[in-house]
Amino acid sequence: MSVKPESLNRLYQLKSRLQARHKLTACIRDFFSARDFLEVDTPVRIAAPALEDHIDAEPSGTMFLRTSPELHMKRLLAAGYPRLFQLGPCFRAGEKGRRHLSEFTMLEWYRAHEDYQSILRDTVDLVKRAAHALCGSHALSCRSVTINVAQEWEALTVDQAFERYAGSSVDAAVAENRFEEILVDSVEPHLGRTRPTVLFDFPSQLGSLARTKPDNHRRVERWELYIAGVELANAYNELTDAGEQEHRFIESAALRRRTGRGVYPLDNEYMACLRGGHLPECSGIALGVDRLLMILTDAESIADVVPFTEA
Repeated sequence: MSVKPESLNRLYQLKSRLQARHKLTACIRDFFSARDFLEVDTPVRIAAPALEDHIDAEPSGTMFLRTSPELHMKRLLAAGYPRLFQLGPCFRAGEKGRRHLSEFTMLEWYRAHEDYQSILRDTVDLVKRAAHALCGSHALSCRSVTINVAQEWEALTVDQAFERYAGSSVDAAVAENRFEEILVDSVEPHLGRTRPTVLFDFPSQLGSLARTKPDNHRRVERWELYIAGVELANAYNELTDAGEQEHRFIESAALRRRTGRGVYPLDNEYMACLRGGHLPECSGIALGVDRLLMILTDAESIADVVPFTEA
């Protein structure tokens, strides 16, 4: 009998985590079906990825692989669907590491006529349900600590987190182009260590599709979820002002040109929804399914919960 290739041995060793992935995706679908969300599938190859400063799309012939299904899902909201979710592959160029893959599984969901506090309530309930389904308990062991997802989640503003853990100003970090560096190196390791942490009120420069806070135009209505120092989800109240959104896309395109990065076409169908006033006030979230599975199975690397990582 021939010796199995190492790649087949690895696939067999992943059996328990592939079973956990199956449980997790089934849990997600049951969760949203029970709340009267419509599951949708939108194109993976698209003509116009959202223009964002620091997210790069993978080319696919004359088109691109989606970095997110966001703009297509919001077009469905504009068409009158009130609650949507999607579970599927997304792609981002140049992302590889212990917590990153260039191809990964994203869960996104949206609520029309509701704000990001409603999305947060969904997220709390979903994470509790997933932890119980995979771990048999709301207390999970990860990175040698016990994290209780049923405890009241910690809420911090980005300004509070920077002052507490980095001793620095958010606005100064943005001005010096060091926000991501300080966030990753000095702040994130402290977040979600015994209970999940929700980080609110990001700088306006870091929320290209998020609504500005009415009482502070230097911040946007955006939050991120952290468990065990790992960022799991990014949520916000969606920007519905067509003029402001076009201005932000143009600014992002200019920044990308200055830094020698690709500039994508404007999504004219999406902009038509905004200009016509068809997109209702709404909120949405993107949650990394592979990262959540990492946390729930205490995997060391995202590659440990994904069977094929050719990308």
